[in-house]
Amino acid sequence: MNTYLKVARYHLVNRVQYTLLPLGWLAFAFAVCVVIFTIVDPSTKNGHVGALASIFFIFLALGVQSVVQLLPFGFALGLSRRTYYLGTVLLVTGLSVTYGLLITIMQEIERATGGWGGHLSFFRVPYILNGAWYLTWLTAFMGLLFFFLLGMWCGLIYRRWNLIGVFGFAATVITVALAGALSITWTHTWSGFDHFFRALSATGLTGMIAALALVLLTGGAGTMRRVTV
Repeated sequence: MNTYLKVARYHLVNRVQYTLLPLGWLAFAFAVCVVIFTIVDPSTKNGHVGALASIFFIFLALGVQSVVQLLPFGFALGLSRRTYYLGTVLLVTGLSVTYGLLITIMQEIERATGGWGGHLSFFRVPYILNGAWYLTWLTAFMGLLFFFLLGMWCGLIYRRWNLIGVFGFAATVITVALAGALSITWTHTWSGFDHFFRALSATGLTGMIAALALVLLTGGAGTMRRVTV
């Protein structure tokens, strides 16, 4: 465990990327939404915005750079592949728990202030992050972890097979998604598909995200075993 903590501290040498970048960008997006909502006619307002997604995409980028930028020097320090991978996962787990808690606290403040006094739903996302505080925390935690692991796996694929591997991975994901969409279209089950996700509880959604995160964790571990720098 001490070795894994050292890997986490190794990443935190550049604290700006893991602290100021997510928090700064989230604060900037929030400020922009508040300004827009103060000047828009109340009768035309739609309180739900998607700017909260910015922090999740930042975690995606952090996952990529944790491998593309920092892995070579980590190997130069004598870290094994397994140690580096698990230490990085330990770090992002702690970060996801922390930022998930921050989102939960801000969501409760948003509810208490009536949407910051202007019916703004920045930290509340319909069907995803709009339930009890503990579900919001758990879902936000799993979502942040999922995006980081996705970025990390993409970075590992790049390290292992270069751009050809990344394009192949993207093409595979798109092909599977297209095949699923076509099968739903040909069977005329879009209404049932929509009903399923509308009826899906927050707990069920969180479980799906956790299952996908486990797939990414396993896939990344398998790719890490043969990655080169």
